[in-house]
Amino acid sequence: MNIQRRGLLRSGIAVAALAAAPRFARAQSYPTHPIRLIVGFPAGGQVDILARVTAQWLGQQLGQTVVVEDKPGVGGSLGAQAVVNAPADGYTLFFAATSNAVNASLFAHLPYDFGRDTTAVAAVNDIPLVLEANPSFPPKTVAELIAKAKASPGAISMGSPSAGTPPYLCVDLLNLMAGIKTVHVPYFGENQMVTDLLGGQLMIGFGGISSAMGHIKAGKLRALAVTTAKRLPQLPDVPTIGETVPGFVASGWNGIVGPKNMPRAVVDRLASAVKVIQADPKFKERLTAVGVTELAMGPDAFGKYIAAETAKWAKAVKFAGLKPQ
Repeated sequence: MNIQRRGLLRSGIAVAALAAAPRFARAQSYPTHPIRLIVGFPAGGQVDILARVTAQWLGQQLGQTVVVEDKPGVGGSLGAQAVVNAPADGYTLFFAATSNAVNASLFAHLPYDFGRDTTAVAAVNDIPLVLEANPSFPPKTVAELIAKAKASPGAISMGSPSAGTPPYLCVDLLNLMAGIKTVHVPYFGENQMVTDLLGGQLMIGFGGISSAMGHIKAGKLRALAVTTAKRLPQLPDVPTIGETVPGFVASGWNGIVGPKNMPRAVVDRLASAVKVIQADPKFKERLTAVGVTELAMGPDAFGKYIAAETAKWAKAVKFAGLKPQ
């Protein structure tokens, strides 16, 4: 009987090994055809810009085209859901953003758990945020903005990209921490907000630095302040909000994730490629040109980072008094 059981056990192990072999072989040869990199926001915005920069370098490193596909909606959640539901073969990836960590507490009925239902691959970059205004907006500093808002509560409309993004939270945090009341105008995407800032339909808003940098340098938009703890090398003369409102600090990040249960060999191949491009001086220069810097983390560290960010932004959502939608 024991001999028979041992034989069955060996047979079971052999069958399992044979079943796993084709998958292992595919992982070892990965990638053999183009890869989709889904973005949860519209074309032309901060996240889309950075995804396209990353896709170009990543494709060169992997020897396959990385095609960026925008699936905007619900603060990046629709794009994330498309990846959660995709085959875990490494050919459908997601350019994750801070908003995906925020959404866990901002939206009450998401059909997935972002941290649990994705595979962390690698962090790519951090994202400083900027409080930007049309040049004709009278306040030239954060102090002047606060004074005007206190003098006329509700008279200033302040824009942000779609719900769940750090700039979206920044509007409410500034209102709360500065003791002011502005009218929050969330847009469907950052590109639309910047267009309205340039045209004067909106006078001030929070956004990612990448989509604003060129307009700021050209004098078409004015940067009142940045949201980081320290001033940015790209905008050394622009103060931080914290210099006027002590304790105000906020920023974002991007990274690559895939569906749950991706083969480790595929994950490591992608993470290795990201590490190589982050060490490329030309990639660093390209990131700097759009106002961001690389954020280096491998699969395990990035997975822990996503969990920590989810917990941190849940506290921020509660602090800002935002209710799950």
